[in-house]
Amino acid sequence: MSKSLLSLAITAAVLSGCSLIPDYQQPQAPVAAQYPQGPAYSPAEAANQAAAEQGWRQFFHDPALQQLIQTALVNNRDLRVAALNIDAYAAQYQIQRADLFPAISANGSGSRQRTPARMSQTGEAAISSQYSATLGVSAYELDLFGRVRSLSEQALQTYFSSEEARRSTQISLVASVANAYLTWQADKELLKLTQDTLAAYEESYRLTSRSNEVGVASALDLSQARTSVENARVQLARYTRQVAQDENSLTLLLGTSIPANLPSAQPLSADLLSELPAGLPSELLQRRPDILAAEHNLKAANASIGAARAAFFPSISLTANAGTLSPDMGGLFKGGSGTWSFAPQINIPIFNAGSLRASLDYSKIQKDINVAQYEKSIQTAFQEVSDGLAARQTYNQQLQAQRDFVNANQDYYRLAERRYRIGVDSNLTFLDAQRSLFSAQQALITDRLAQLTSEVNLYKALGGGWNEQGSQKTEVSKEAPPLKLF
Repeated sequence: MSKSLLSLAITAAVLSGCSLIPDYQQPQAPVAAQYPQGPAYSPAEAANQAAAEQGWRQFFHDPALQQLIQTALVNNRDLRVAALNIDAYAAQYQIQRADLFPAISANGSGSRQRTPARMSQTGEAAISSQYSATLGVSAYELDLFGRVRSLSEQALQTYFSSEEARRSTQISLVASVANAYLTWQADKELLKLTQDTLAAYEESYRLTSRSNEVGVASALDLSQARTSVENARVQLARYTRQVAQDENSLTLLLGTSIPANLPSAQPLSADLLSELPAGLPSELLQRRPDILAAEHNLKAANASIGAARAAFFPSISLTANAGTLSPDMGGLFKGGSGTWSFAPQINIPIFNAGSLRASLDYSKIQKDINVAQYEKSIQTAFQEVSDGLAARQTYNQQLQAQRDFVNANQDYYRLAERRYRIGVDSNLTFLDAQRSLFSAQQALITDRLAQLTSEVNLYKALGGGWNEQGSQKTEVSKEAPPLKLF
């Protein structure tokens, strides 16, 4: 009995050697071999370490931000869902892969039946018994043309895609937490600047009010000083609201409340980020998880063509069992009680109104769609990195110019205040200097935030944020989940 089942399995393995999956050819990258060059870009530099290999603890210098990222990686719900999706696709692959093997089952049964006398052929009541024990294979398809293996390969590539999707989710999460934290810190600095400016405006208004009382300052001067105070109060309310909303956004990304033992934040002007090497566009094909996920989806679509092709050919399924049958329990395993059955079935497609052809055409169209999506993911990555490189060079220039502008406004404010206090200039010039300085300081903080977020986005675009430490490997193991036999 066991030898028959073993022979059946060996025969199936020998026959299942054909595959109709098309040879996979990686599409050519639809982007230039180099990133753009021009006035907006800094000269290309050799990369000693790929950005994707630079751990986020190495890239982000602020200890408070490092702690927040670690908290988010443990508690964020989107990342948790992405990890569970991997398990779900692994289970689906396991289900599909199981069809490659015979499903062997054992069955034991027994029955006793009483037949009344008037229904019995002998005219007497009779009691009959039957006991059986069988071991069998049910409806096992011989994969002669690789249909089942094609479906298994499709499920495997989908599983690999889910792994890359999880990487992409983590990289996006790291960047989102960093940007939310930097926005929170920028708004807190803007709030502090507004509080200090409001205090200065209120002091100026108080002095102008005293001058008005003694006839030195006019009512117009007093009214103009008041408008500055009220405008600062508007700004104060706005930044107070934004800081609160920034905390709420950060809490959502963390998946829990902001830790109470968070280290003191470093100012935006500090050295918060490491330098990023851009490398070459070709490296994105191996570093960006969204590109790798799109390629695995393309391979899955390619495998589905093999399954659609195999459907045109005959399919053979086998059902067999062997065991013992006896009218009493004691004779169930005695000699002469053996029983077996063998029921092969062949299915030959003859007429299906074009259904199989349409299925094959659909599979080919899906592959073409996945090719376009794969190429679009490469183009998107190229554009994001190019934007980041352009932002790096121009923001450096813009920030230096803005710092010089703030310094010039500080000189303007000091001179205007001195000339106003000694009566050389009108209050209008002094108020204009106050507003110009406040506006320039706000713009400097905003520009610094924009520079930092552009660097974070460049780090994300280059595939960084998957590792915690730079010494770790970035590759995801491309091994099928282990086969669970029971």
